[in-house]
Amino acid sequence: MTPASIVQKLWNYCNVLRDDGVSYGDYVEQLTYLLFLKMADERTMPPYNQPSAVPEIVQYDTFNI
Repeated sequence: MTPASIVQKLWNYCNVLRDDGVSYGDYVEQLTYLLFLKMADERTMPPYNQPSAVPEIVQYDTFNI
């Protein structure tokens, strides 16, 4: 995934949240949380192979994103 495609995907999420009536501050908070979960998920894969500190019920791969 290229940086440009990540940025585009992020803006798409922003548009969905905004269209649903979520305020700027709220969707920044939600997207920050999703990015944190994605980064934590990436750390569990090669070459890092670290155990996840995120509870399984809220890990990134449990969401339909």
